[in-house]
Amino acid sequence: MKILIHTCCSNCALYPVEILQKRGFEIVLYWHNPNIHPYSEYKNRLESVNKLENLMKLTVVYDQDYREFYKFLRMVMGKEKERCQICYQLRLERTAKKSKELNIELFTTTLLVSPYQKFDKILKIGKELAFKYGISFLTEDFREGFKKGMNKARELELFRQKYCGCIYSEAERYLRQIEYE
Repeated sequence: MKILIHTCCSNCALYPVEILQKRGFEIVLYWHNPNIHPYSEYKNRLESVNKLENLMKLTVVYDQDYREFYKFLRMVMGKEKERCQICYQLRLERTAKKSKELNIELFTTTLLVSPYQKFDKILKIGKELAFKYGISFLTEDFREGFKKGMNKARELELFRQKYCGCIYSEAERYLRQIEYE
């Protein structure tokens, strides 16, 4: 069975890809991340996914319209505390649409490997979108493989980011605490 996997970065993709390949899934990764800031960070992550594609002989569908960064900003401006949910919705909606377009009946996201993400919100959004588009969402908890994936990324010399991706998470990383007005 084929599965489309929204891919936030190469290192988060490693464990889910390994597990799902062992189960016989035909993997198609999908790159759509208009939330990532700055552009240099976006390019580093994109190039790392491309490196992973070549190392593991994966199929990757790239959606590289970085101009959607402005759409992401407009969506979260004034709603910074809900930014993660908005971001999940934006990226998973595009993934569900792409899955339907490619006639792939099952989709998921590498966000489900990170202990730093809001797991329950991702599951809720994924299930709602699966229903909306008449496809299925794999709700697997990949978090147990997070450290394994990070170690493998280090071995493969893949780019390892230091924050989730958006301008707000970047600020939080450097400021440790940010207050919203």
